[in-house]
Amino acid sequence: MQRKLAFLYGVLCYVAFLATFVYSIGFIGNVLTPTSLDGAPKAPLLRALLIDVGLLGLFAIQHSVMARQWFKRAWKRIVPDPVERSTYVLLASLILLLLFWKWEPMKGIVWDVRNPNGRAVLVGLFWIGWGLVLVSTYLIDHFGLFGMKQVYNYLVGKHEEPPPFKTPTLYKMVRHPLYLGFIIAFWATPRMTTGHLFFAIMTTAYILVAIQFEERDLIRFYGDNYRRYKEQVSMLFPLRLRKR
Repeated sequence: MQRKLAFLYGVLCYVAFLATFVYSIGFIGNVLTPTSLDGAPKAPLLRALLIDVGLLGLFAIQHSVMARQWFKRAWKRIVPDPVERSTYVLLASLILLLLFWKWEPMKGIVWDVRNPNGRAVLVGLFWIGWGLVLVSTYLIDHFGLFGMKQVYNYLVGKHEEPPPFKTPTLYKMVRHPLYLGFIIAFWATPRMTTGHLFFAIMTTAYILVAIQFEERDLIRFYGDNYRRYKEQVSMLFPLRLRKR
């Protein structure tokens, strides 16, 4: 019964992630969602700025702190190991939904591309970015990344082996194609409002900082394999300047 409950919990957390992922596309792209990044401003600029900083900060703290190994070791004393990842995914999803609900749009237009070809290119890049995010998760371990693999292994009594170091397709071009996809999706818009620009700048800055912490953990886990990989493959863009 305990194993079945853990699996059911993992499934519910995964469904919450899927719903949040789909909503995030609509929220950022202003497509078929009741709230959006570029909605009609309701609050004064300073108030909107403070609220949005708080929402982004809350997500950044949860997403980064709970991903660190020292926190996981302490957290697992409270949350059983098989559902630790699912719980992380659930909390991240709930905080994102809070952000989508309480986000305060800001006045001002930074750019507004009217040319049909230009708009088509930017909209296309937006969808390519989200596609890159999704494909990247499957290239590494989609169901392990979002907790389903762990609860399934617990259900069937299968011992979970540490993930091997691998660099499939896109990961041979850049070390973090998933993050690159997010950056493309956040910046590729034909109509950039002040609030959208603020969101894009803050999330990009967070990604750049989060990568440093993530790669420290990866070096501790994979050692020289990841060090060599880091030396050979660019972080985000498939171009690497040769050192003289």
